[in-house]
Amino acid sequence: MDEDVSFSEIRDSVRRLCAKFPGPYWRALDRERAYPREFVAQLTAQGFLGVLIPETYGGSGLGLGAGIAVLEEIHRSGCNGGAAHAQMYTMGTLLRHGSEDQKRRFLPEIAAGRLRLQAFGVTEPTSGTDTTRIQTFARKVGDHYVVNGQKIWISRTEHSDLLLLLARTTARSDVEKPTDGMSVFLVDLAQSVGKGLTIRPIRTMINHATTELFFDDLKVPAENLIGREGNGFRYILDGMNAERILIASECIGDGKFFIDRASAYARDRSVFGRPIGENQGVQFPIARAHVQVSAAEEMVKKAAALFDAGSACGTEANMAKLLASEASWFAADMCVQTHGGFGFAEEFDIERKFRETRLYQVAPISTNLILSHVATHVLGLPKSF
Repeated sequence: MDEDVSFSEIRDSVRRLCAKFPGPYWRALDRERAYPREFVAQLTAQGFLGVLIPETYGGSGLGLGAGIAVLEEIHRSGCNGGAAHAQMYTMGTLLRHGSEDQKRRFLPEIAAGRLRLQAFGVTEPTSGTDTTRIQTFARKVGDHYVVNGQKIWISRTEHSDLLLLLARTTARSDVEKPTDGMSVFLVDLAQSVGKGLTIRPIRTMINHATTELFFDDLKVPAENLIGREGNGFRYILDGMNAERILIASECIGDGKFFIDRASAYARDRSVFGRPIGENQGVQFPIARAHVQVSAAEEMVKKAAALFDAGSACGTEANMAKLLASEASWFAADMCVQTHGGFGFAEEFDIERKFRETRLYQVAPISTNLILSHVATHVLGLPKSF
């Protein structure tokens, strides 16, 4: 993909690709909770999953703005980027903090599609969003680390070659700051499953390939440590900020999908001898959804611009994710209401997208945690926890 290609051309290309994967494709996968292998293969082959990887390593080097264009159009087209989006946001940690050897070893393989970096191992059953209290521990033994612990809500592990893992290397009680003493590792899943790593699928209301991971004396080569031991929390923030911005763009795409579908239905559906879209009770919620999605989209663009410039963007990334997730959820509810009973019919794809977009007020960070961040970091209010 040429570096001079405009984002509008990227959007056009993504739409053409998505047209090959219409509703029936996603409905069949949803029923079976199956992974969209063909869809991900096409995204990879056309270079869309390598937009954040520098050209030096075989990618496009186009920045987060290009990633937003890709994921938004995937979701607006009725498809789902959740099967592949981690390959974009995990790049923030590897690109900014990985060694040159690690970049040359992994990035060209990822860009070419020979390796998938789709899994991000942070959350644990007992810590939830309080990342500083994770208990998975990596102990240095000679030229490798021995990992023990558990992770939950880790998506796509069964469909990835590499896992970006956050683990403690120093106990929380032995560090000055709670955020110290954590480290990041690249785990080769093919070399780990059955040799200290057990993957257990979790069936959920959406087809997100979610799993629980169990580590029992898993050996990870010391050369797979990213950056310096103990600084891992700072490193994953780059990945987390990218994650929130990119997922916010998926919400924008979802919102536009619902608005497109509702507008078309309201124009065409006639009841009592006229289109239902003539009724203000129908058209006003559609218009409000458009206003909310448009406003959230501007926040997403601002956050992405700050990230690409290397500027602090934690607050903006959080606010973009909150605004976009709430706008998409309002649009989803509006779309179901506009369609009435047909909104619940599987063949319309609205109920599937309705379920999918609901996730984003919970993950990757809940709405309440974002509000807490803004209250304490921006408004100077005392911490509530």
